[in-house]
Amino acid sequence: MRVGTAREAAVDWVVQHASRQAGFHGAYFIGSTTGLPEDGELAPGSDVDVAVVTSEALSPKPGKVLYRGTLLDISLRPWQQLTSVEEVMRSYHLAAGFRFNTIIADPTGDLRILQQNVAQHFTEELWVRRRCQDARDNVENWLKRIDRSASWADQVTAWLFGTGVTTHILLVAALRNPTVRLRYLAVREVLEQYGRTALYPVLLRLLGCAELSPDRVEYHLASLARTFDAAATVAKTRFFFSSDITPAARSIAIDGTGNVVRSGNHREAVFWIVATFARCHKILAADAPGTTQREFAPAFDEVLADLGILSTENLLQRADSVLQFLPQLWDNAEGIIATNPSVTSKEADPA
Repeated sequence: MRVGTAREAAVDWVVQHASRQAGFHGAYFIGSTTGLPEDGELAPGSDVDVAVVTSEALSPKPGKVLYRGTLLDISLRPWQQLTSVEEVMRSYHLAAGFRFNTIIADPTGDLRILQQNVAQHFTEELWVRRRCQDARDNVENWLKRIDRSASWADQVTAWLFGTGVTTHILLVAALRNPTVRLRYLAVREVLEQYGRTALYPVLLRLLGCAELSPDRVEYHLASLARTFDAAATVAKTRFFFSSDITPAARSIAIDGTGNVVRSGNHREAVFWIVATFARCHKILAADAPGTTQREFAPAFDEVLADLGILSTENLLQRADSVLQFLPQLWDNAEGIIATNPSVTSKEADPA
């Protein structure tokens, strides 16, 4: 499918569905597809990300929606979160969505004003560094909230995302999209571009997958596929990630991840394999506790064991390793900012 065709489907969904809801304040494209040309091909296993802005109380996000043959990923943004240009500029997730004009609908004109301000200041060193700090804070917040009393899936998720956000610090420094599923592949490209390839094996070791073989990752992906199908079948409880564990989303979570593995990037697929395992087990614990959950627990334990994770103590030790690594990581981010030709030195405050 052409990227332009997929975007047309997203625009039509916004017109037919989102724009008719109370409190609709606009919508815009976000994510990795924003940089693709209209006549380019949408990669198999990809979706189109859309942010819907609303002034009403937020309901659970629509998430993955199959519409006119296109898989959309719809997230919700409260307008109150976007009223301060400065707050948007310092948020690495929010600012990335306004670097370019990807607005779909803007009935009040507010989004266009915001986008123009963000675009004007996005590459300024002051704001690049502040966004890197926002990503660093995110690492620390995840890793420092590993709760011994929480479920195993929640403990793993806190460690995994805290570890994985290390890649975002570097991506933000390079003015790259802080992608979610393919973050390790993206950061490898950045480190190659800036002559810092020695750092990449360190990031993989912190995750625990530096020595994993392609066959072993394929094995874990096959186990995940079985777990995914079971979780998608029984899922009833609503979680923020629920739409990621559905038959419609299988093309991304399983097929798309398989494409990454078979393209020679097996280690870069591990992050999302483990994240999806944890989400599946969160669903199984809520909606199929007992025999069903126990049936699929060994596969989750196996992939974690291959990463060197056998207990909460392991998670806490690994979290501490990431925290101790942050000063070195920050030095590399500073080096990327200093040599990034697109970063400007002007530091005017946004309007």
